[in-house]
Amino acid sequence: MPVARTRCVCLIGVTGHVIDVEADVGHGMAGTHFIGMLDTALSEARDRVRSAVVNSHHAWPDARITVSLFPASLPKRGSAFDLAIAVALLAAAGAVPRARIADPFFLGELGLDGSIRPVRGVLPAVLSAAAAGARTVVVPARNAAEARLVPDLTVIPVTTLGELVGWLRSDDPVNLPTLVDELFHGGPGSDGAAGPGGGSGPSGGSAPACGASSFPGRPDASGGPDAGETGQVVPDLKDVAGQPFARRAVEVCAAGGHNLWMLGPPGTGKTMLAERLPTLLPPLDRDQALEVTAIHSVAGTLPEGRPLLDRAPFVAPHHTATIAAVIGGGSGTIRPGAASLAHRGVLFMDEAPECPMSVLDALRQPLESGKVTVSRSLGSVTFPARFMLVLAANPCPCARPSRPEDPCRCTPTTRRRYLARLSGPLLDRVDVKATLLRSTRRELLADRRFIESSQVVAERVLLARERAAKRFAGRPWRCNAEIPTGALHDEYRLPAKVMMPLLSCLDSGTLSARGLDRVLRVAWTLADLKGGERPGVEETNSALGLWLGEER
Repeated sequence: MPVARTRCVCLIGVTGHVIDVEADVGHGMAGTHFIGMLDTALSEARDRVRSAVVNSHHAWPDARITVSLFPASLPKRGSAFDLAIAVALLAAAGAVPRARIADPFFLGELGLDGSIRPVRGVLPAVLSAAAAGARTVVVPARNAAEARLVPDLTVIPVTTLGELVGWLRSDDPVNLPTLVDELFHGGPGSDGAAGPGGGSGPSGGSAPACGASSFPGRPDASGGPDAGETGQVVPDLKDVAGQPFARRAVEVCAAGGHNLWMLGPPGTGKTMLAERLPTLLPPLDRDQALEVTAIHSVAGTLPEGRPLLDRAPFVAPHHTATIAAVIGGGSGTIRPGAASLAHRGVLFMDEAPECPMSVLDALRQPLESGKVTVSRSLGSVTFPARFMLVLAANPCPCARPSRPEDPCRCTPTTRRRYLARLSGPLLDRVDVKATLLRSTRRELLADRRFIESSQVVAERVLLARERAAKRFAGRPWRCNAEIPTGALHDEYRLPAKVMMPLLSCLDSGTLSARGLDRVLRVAWTLADLKGGERPGVEETNSALGLWLGEER
C-alpha cells in the first residue's frame, strides 16, 4: 500500500516546526517501528495508539508498521503527536481516505480508550501551522477555544478517535456532526471549550475582538473584564495608605514600563503596592496578548475558561526558587521560567536579599535584551522575557522596627552585608527606587483624603502611554523604557541646560552611563504624565531623585 502522510507541529520553546508524519503498512514480520529522534513519551505512543485504535473498534494491521517523523534530525518530545500518528496509520491501512488527512494538521494526545486529551502549546503550534499555509487544524475539544484565536483557520474540535474517523470518512469537509452542536451551543457534551466568539461550527475561525489599536480600551475599576468573573477581590491602589511617594513611584513605573525597588520594614505596603501595579497597566494589544498566551500555553498555566490572556501578567516566585524556575530550563523539555511567564507584565521578587545571588544576577541579561536563551546539549531555546522587575527588601535581616525601647540589634556591617546581596549591576538596571517608612496613625488618617483608586491612576497611565505611542509612531518601541540608547542621545536628546544636573552626577560618579540613560527614560515618562512635549529641568531633577530614592 502507498505511504500515508499528514502533518503535526513540534514545539521548541514557543517556536513551532512543521513535522511530516508518514506511516507505511508493508510486508514483513509484524511489529510497530517509530523513527525520527524521539523522546521517551513519544516512543511510548505506539502503545497508546494501538490501544486507542483497538478500543475505537478498528482493526490493528497484522503487518510491519513503520512510522516516520520528518525531519529526522529535529528532536521531538511529548505526546501531541499521538493523533497525527493514529490517523496516518489508519490511512495507510485503508481505514480512512489518504486524501482527507494530507492537508489538515493534527494535534492531540490519545487515551487508551480512544479519547483525545488536551495538550500544552496549542496556540503557538496552530500559529506555526497557519504560517506554514494550513487551512484546517484538528485539536482536542478542550483546546478548541485556544486554537480559534488564530484567524482565517478552520478548527475541528474532537473528543474521541472514533468521532474523528467518522468525520474523515464522510464527505463533509468542515462539519463534525456529532460534536459541533454540543460544543458550541452548550448541549449535553459541552465542556466549556467553545471559542470566545461563539459560532455554529468549526469553520468560524475568526479571532475574538480584543482591540485592533495599541490601546484597545481603558481598564475599568475592577481591574479588567475577567477579574469580576472569578469572584476574587481585585486589588486596588486605594488600599495603600501613608505612602504617597511610593504610590507615585508605582504610577511612574506603570506609565513608562520602568523597574522598581522598594526598601522598607515589614508592614509598610511593599507587597501591596507590587500587587496593585498590574491594575494600573493598560490592556494588552492583540499581538502582545497572543505572545503572552503562547508562553502560558507552553507552560501549561492558562487559566481554565480563559483562552486569551489580555491583561498584564503578575508573577511572584518564592525567594527559594532556583535559576531554572525563574529563568527557565529543565532536564528534559525546556520550560519557560517566571521571567518569561511575566512577559509584558510584572515579575515581583519579594524578600529579594533572601534570593540566591545567582538567581538575581541571572535577571540582568533579560532586563537588557527582553529575552531568555536557555542552552542545552541538544540546542538552545529562546523565550520572550520583557517584563517590569519589582524588588522588595527589608532594611536588615531581623526586619524588626527600630524603637527606642526595643532597638534593632543588627550592626551597620550586618545591614550592609544583607543589602549587598543585591549587586550593584542589578540595581543599576532599576529605574526607580523608593524607601518606605512606617506611618503614624495621624499620617495614615491624613493621607486617606488624597488616596486615588487604581481606575483614576490607570487613566493617567493610559494617557501617558498614548502620548509615548504617538511619539514613537512608526517605531517598534511601546513605552519609554524601551527607547534604545542611540535614539535617547540622538533624536530625543535634551538641551544642555536640562541635562546639567545629570551630567554633574555623571562627573561625580553618582550616575553610571547606564544609570544616565535610565534617568532620561524616566524623565520622558514624567513629561508624558504631565502632558509636556519634552522633559525640562523639573522632570530631570525628579527622575534623578527617583533613581536615587530621594524626593526632589
